[in-house]
Amino acid sequence: MTLAAHNQKTGAPQAVYLHIPFCTNKCFYCDFNSYVLKDQPVMQYLEALEREMEHTVKANPPGEIKTIFVGGGTPTALKPDEMAYFLRSVKTYFPNWADDIEFSMEANPGTTDAEKLAAMKEGGVNRVSFGVQAFQNELLTGIGRIHNTDDVYRSLENARKAGLDNLSIDLMFGLPNQTVEMLNESIDRALELDLKHYSIYSLKVEENTLFHTLYQKNQLPLPHEDDELQMYLLLMKRMKEAGYEQYEISNFAKPGFESRHNMTYWRNEDYYGLGAGAHGYVGRERHMNIKGINPYVEASRAGLPRLDHFEIGRAEAMEDYLMVGLRMLEGASASRFHDQFGESMEDVFAKPLGKMLHAGLLERTADGFRLSEQGILFGNDVFAEFIGSISLNS
Repeated sequence: MTLAAHNQKTGAPQAVYLHIPFCTNKCFYCDFNSYVLKDQPVMQYLEALEREMEHTVKANPPGEIKTIFVGGGTPTALKPDEMAYFLRSVKTYFPNWADDIEFSMEANPGTTDAEKLAAMKEGGVNRVSFGVQAFQNELLTGIGRIHNTDDVYRSLENARKAGLDNLSIDLMFGLPNQTVEMLNESIDRALELDLKHYSIYSLKVEENTLFHTLYQKNQLPLPHEDDELQMYLLLMKRMKEAGYEQYEISNFAKPGFESRHNMTYWRNEDYYGLGAGAHGYVGRERHMNIKGINPYVEASRAGLPRLDHFEIGRAEAMEDYLMVGLRMLEGASASRFHDQFGESMEDVFAKPLGKMLHAGLLERTADGFRLSEQGILFGNDVFAEFIGSISLNS
């Protein structure tokens, strides 16, 4: 039985996302639900998160948990004792872990000393993703990061000493004042680390960020779009040459070290989402939690701290499946689609699939469809073809 079919029958997600919304500072490009740590009621928040775990498992008891992901914010902004408390709560309410569980935590270089990493390891974390972004200190300062390249090396060394060797770093391209040569140097430095996994994203200028304000004033010196395309082509080439598989538009891994938690999202499978502003997807119902720290803490005392929740209709669920599934370089699986919906993907999406195949942006696989080499460069255009396409076909 597939994971998707199992989830539909049991209603028990096998993936958990937990949100720690605190940061030492707010990066200039960040629109995530995060708050500067100073003077925040951290323990009250962790107690509220524990209450949400309790409410959640009562409403929808968990099965075997295969992946846990702690994001933010900066989860490693927690002190070692706070980290230990938080991780004990997770184990208490989601106790049935798969033998090969992937337990990931996001970290900022410079916020991971030996004591904190020991608490993480003791609490079950076995994969750490560091937000490095670039290996030029001037670029880091320009995007509002507070770490420098020395912090990167020290943090990775500390993690390995703590027995954590399934490590990933994030890099970014298309940053203000970044050149193709700078990205190439960052890739050099990143590959020298010989990590299991790399996520490499292009900068998106989001509303309600300092960068958006600067962009509107024409004061954000972004690379030319031709240079940004060269950056993406370069990183794909360099990562492939180094033996890393590009398994998703922005993610590269050594064989067997793909982010299994993120694969849950890209396969449109169920997951719990807990914490302020967190999103979850259970039994074809999506929810979003209350965002603010104090409102979230108060709401958790009365029950599930929901801002909104809504059922995903059958047509929308099918469209979501294609849009997220095509992010993976293996493509969207027709057999998994049939398991989830009992229909043929090719019949349901005959028109957009035909159009994208004809345009050379999609290609067939043994079990569905995937982006072509050209399609990878125009992924958003491809995904847009599936929005509203079922109603148009019918």
